[in-house]
Amino acid sequence: MGGCVSVQPQVPCDQVLNHLGSCFCRKLKYIQNLKKNLVALETAMEDLKAVRSDLLRKVHAAEEGGGLQRLHQIKVWLERVESIESQFNGLYSTRDVELKRLCFNGAGPKNLRLNYLYGKRVFKMLNMVKDLKSKGFFEEVASPAARAVGEERPLTPTVVGQETMLEKAWNHLMDDETGIMGLYGMGGVGKTTLLTQINNKFVDMCDTHDGVFIVIWVVVSGDLQLHKIQHRIGNKIGYKGVEWKKKKENQKALDIFNFLSKKRFVLLLDDIWRKVDLTEIGIPNPTSQNGCKIVFTTRSLGVCTSMGVHEPMEVRCLSTNDAWDLFKKKVGQNTLDIHPDIPKMARKVAGKKKVGQNTLDIHPDIPKIARKVAGACRGLPLALNVIGETMSCKKTTQEWYHAVDVLKTYAADFSDVKEKILPILKYSYDNLEGENVKSCFLYCSLFPEDALIDKERVIDYWICEGFIDGVESKERAVNQGYEILGTLVCASLLQEGGKYDNKSYVRMHDVVREMALWIASDLEKQKGSYIVRAGVGLNEVPKVHNWQLVTRMSLVNNKIKEIDESHHECPNLTTLLLQNNRCLVTISGEFFRSMPRLVVLDLSWNVELKALPEQISELVSLRYLDLSESNIVRLPVGLQKLKRLMHLNLESMLCLEGVSGISNLSSLKTLKLLNFIMWPTMSLLEELERLEHLEVLTVEITSSSVLKQLLCSHRLVRCLQKLSIKYIEEESVRVLTLPSIQDLREVFIGGCGIREIMIERNTMLTSPCLPHLSKVLIAGCNGLKDLTWLLFAPNLTHLSVWNSSQLEEIISQEEAAGVEIVPFRKLEYLHLWDLPEVMSIYWSPLPFPYLSLINVQNDCQKLKKLPLDSQSCVAGEELVIEYGDEEWKEKVEWEDEATRLRFVPSCKLVLYDV
Repeated sequence: MGGCVSVQPQVPCDQVLNHLGSCFCRKLKYIQNLKKNLVALETAMEDLKAVRSDLLRKVHAAEEGGGLQRLHQIKVWLERVESIESQFNGLYSTRDVELKRLCFNGAGPKNLRLNYLYGKRVFKMLNMVKDLKSKGFFEEVASPAARAVGEERPLTPTVVGQETMLEKAWNHLMDDETGIMGLYGMGGVGKTTLLTQINNKFVDMCDTHDGVFIVIWVVVSGDLQLHKIQHRIGNKIGYKGVEWKKKKENQKALDIFNFLSKKRFVLLLDDIWRKVDLTEIGIPNPTSQNGCKIVFTTRSLGVCTSMGVHEPMEVRCLSTNDAWDLFKKKVGQNTLDIHPDIPKMARKVAGKKKVGQNTLDIHPDIPKIARKVAGACRGLPLALNVIGETMSCKKTTQEWYHAVDVLKTYAADFSDVKEKILPILKYSYDNLEGENVKSCFLYCSLFPEDALIDKERVIDYWICEGFIDGVESKERAVNQGYEILGTLVCASLLQEGGKYDNKSYVRMHDVVREMALWIASDLEKQKGSYIVRAGVGLNEVPKVHNWQLVTRMSLVNNKIKEIDESHHECPNLTTLLLQNNRCLVTISGEFFRSMPRLVVLDLSWNVELKALPEQISELVSLRYLDLSESNIVRLPVGLQKLKRLMHLNLESMLCLEGVSGISNLSSLKTLKLLNFIMWPTMSLLEELERLEHLEVLTVEITSSSVLKQLLCSHRLVRCLQKLSIKYIEEESVRVLTLPSIQDLREVFIGGCGIREIMIERNTMLTSPCLPHLSKVLIAGCNGLKDLTWLLFAPNLTHLSVWNSSQLEEIISQEEAAGVEIVPFRKLEYLHLWDLPEVMSIYWSPLPFPYLSLINVQNDCQKLKKLPLDSQSCVAGEELVIEYGDEEWKEKVEWEDEATRLRFVPSCKLVLYDV
């Protein structure tokens, strides 16, 4: 046989191998060492299995005994061992066949090649097993089970046409190879809605499979500031302390990284306008090994590319059929968000009107015309929602034909966002009734993007600007402001922003805000009148092409350090918002001289501002001035010359030395002095009584004599909205008697020796004594036995009672004898902390139609029964009962078994750091 090697029968196997070495020197080792490698592989595999057994014993002990969850790196290592064990079994099963072939007499080239391939596999597997064994020693094998930090986010009930997109996005995201997913598309197309649905699916996963993900939602917006993103993420994962807030960004990034690198997280970033450096924030890179996910929304495909997304997903406008379905729902939807006082008022307003009738059914021609209106929206969900809301009250064909004509005029030949969206949205603006409502809407664009807008604050702005007539009655003006806000919400030009700390908010969708700024700033008739640079990181006042045209300027949430002398006249400027410029140190007097028509000036939350120039007296038209949360030491004497000033907010000015001369502000209607370091004296009360037009007063009292004088002043009692009473000893006031205060909204009583609180009831009055009181906080009042006076606050929504060692009952059955009032019908939140003697909230079950939270913390061991039965809270939200002591929960005595079954699942252990 010719060739490189000749193999003869009966030749020993070793001789054959030695002969082959001259030709296959690089491959000989795989064949020559096969027996030895097989033995080594078998031994190494046994060692690997032993390491796995030891590791599993530790893991099981941690999981079963310590209630912990195995680390993800442990899971990955065990999966790799399982995989290589399977490969070993397959390889080892052919061991005898391969060894026989190795020493087979007369072997040919084909068998040698098979010997080589098998030997190579054995050698490589031996190295893999050794490597895997070396990595099988872990200092930590488990950690506390990560629960979902995220929460289900509210979703509009009229989500249409996103089912396919949601399924596609979810399937793509769940692919092991997908770590980062970008959702892009034009404004208002539904990106946030889609992201919200993804968020809720992850939260559902965490509810059904405990500890699957930590879910974190962050709104980024155009004002990309890494420290804000870090702050929001830090809050979600537990970094809330003052010390952590003081850390530098790189230190915070390290903390976030160290925490998240040991967890399986989902980060949802809404509304990105440019690349976000995840490394600088501290976000670990999502991989198929760690199973983490990052999803973001943006309007730019380029942002997706810059973020490393290889397959970005476009969120497109709705199809014709889906758009029509959405439009029909919005036009035909005529629901009422029920408030306890609305139904009786609605019946008076409605009269004989058929409530709930579908607009599209009123005339047979309207559906055909409506299809044209819906078509003009081009499938954009935001436009469909807004126009649908606007058209829901149009009852004649003429109104619908007019809508078609207007939409065609504005919406033809779209080329970009401005041409596609803003003219359509402007149609809803054009349909607002009254120039004052339109002005109020445009005014909301002065707030930063995605900001929560405090309803009461913006209404005060409107009143001082003259959009709402506040001359006759402040209450009437405020009610009109709320009606305007309701109109704008119903028109989908504003969105409800929720309620926090007893304040209610609205927000403006960023696309709607763009439209408002477009109308206020860019249209020919008003071009240049609005200058809005809110939250853009400015270090100085921006340069303006023509100051003569400017009517309103917003420089909120910037880093402006000083405002120098103004070289420009601002004869038409009426509003200047400068709040939350935390670096602002000085304001030039000349600056104020240039704006004689200024009526609204907000300088709140400028913590570095310690003085105002005397030239503030030049603001002769000023009606609204907010200096709260600033560190101004003295008010300039020139302030007393502001004879038109209606609203002055001095709350939480902890450096201010006094407010003498305030009685010179003869037009003052609102004065806020809460949390004020210079507590009112008798002389200050005398000054306040001289303010003839005063309607709103918030004040903090620490003197018993001043308190008595205040409560005896009919003029000041009539104005009280918020009252704080602190540090009054028992000897001074044993019994606090509150008169009927019609406008009182909030009461705080803290650190007082008061033994009893009573209400001065006038039998001639048919209305409640405290009809508007909604928030009460009692803290450190060790002499009080009960709070039965709360029976006379029918609209109470928040009640917190803390650290009052002798309190036995909230409502005393003995003290309430003869009073036929069912309390707490509007109560939403009840907090009871450190009340060692409290035994009862109320002696029998109450309905609680709006109660959403009962929080019982620390020492409340004698409170064994809650005023609940199986019918409580039926009409309201699902009640959550938070407690801080497992022992307390076990001692609760439920009304009956049905009550226990109803509320025990709602009990939740929550520990607070106080």
